[in-house]
Amino acid sequence: MDVLDRRLVAALQVSPRASWGELGRAVGEHERTVARRLQRLVSEGIVRITAIYDDLRTGHGRPVHLHVQVRPGTAGKVARALAERPDTRSVYSLTGAADLGSELVSPSREDLHHIVSAQISDIDGVVQTQTQVVLHTFTTVAEWHAPYLTKREVAQLRPPPPPECLPDEDGLSPLEEEIAQLLTLDGRIAFTAVAERLDISVPTARRRVTSLLERRLLRPRAEAEPALLGLEVEAMLWLKVRPHGLDQVGRRLAAHESVRYCAATTGTHSLVVQVVAAHEADLYRFLTGVVGRHDEITDIDLTLITRAHKRGHLHKSGLLTLDHRWEKTP
Repeated sequence: MDVLDRRLVAALQVSPRASWGELGRAVGEHERTVARRLQRLVSEGIVRITAIYDDLRTGHGRPVHLHVQVRPGTAGKVARALAERPDTRSVYSLTGAADLGSELVSPSREDLHHIVSAQISDIDGVVQTQTQVVLHTFTTVAEWHAPYLTKREVAQLRPPPPPECLPDEDGLSPLEEEIAQLLTLDGRIAFTAVAERLDISVPTARRRVTSLLERRLLRPRAEAEPALLGLEVEAMLWLKVRPHGLDQVGRRLAAHESVRYCAATTGTHSLVVQVVAAHEADLYRFLTGVVGRHDEITDIDLTLITRAHKRGHLHKSGLLTLDHRWEKTP
């Protein structure tokens, strides 16, 4: 992707359901140019528009992070087995003590024990797992955008902020669940298409979709491989943070442009942070200049993501990666 492509993808990440005209006005490009470029990126599988649930608040599931150690030579097979599970949101190959990392959404608290102790451990090649349950999410990948826009451009596109105090639980009605499923398949689906699919009026479709998004129960997401956006270094940081500073550190890190994901978890490390950077030197500066400023952080475990097998419930085959480009090179 060239510079303009990356800027347009960044704008789409800020507001995945914005019209081509709204995106064009924000970045100073003609609507036809925006439409032509983004439609090409979507049709080629470089960008996918989907939506993700706020699992905890909707009661849709309980997110957990898994560290998986495998027998030598079985990492690819185990990664495929994990990616094929409908309850895994992401699967990564990692450096460090764990060979694989995965975010999994357990349907209920009761199911979590069986999934981890029986189903995951029964996968051929799995030697050991470590589980961290998400307690609070500070930011998700759906809220991240590539750092190619000015503050003014972002402000033009960003939706209004949510209420300061969102309820811990806010379940979906049967109709809202049907609408949510349509949005996960196509994050830009039109109100008229929702109305037609579900046999409801267009005003009802508009009102219900808007309500889901304003209540932050569902978040549209424009997914593209960070490497294709010029961000070739991906890392997972597991931080030990003193309890009194956990909320403040989580909020500050979540606001940084390099942070795609940040959540408080159970386990030996209380904060998990996913970071992207253009170069290892940028990651070093993030560690020393951003993370290092917080005295509340007492320990860091840093691992690099070497391959993404699944992102946001999308299999790697559904996203164009650098590997695909290399494979097509004569």
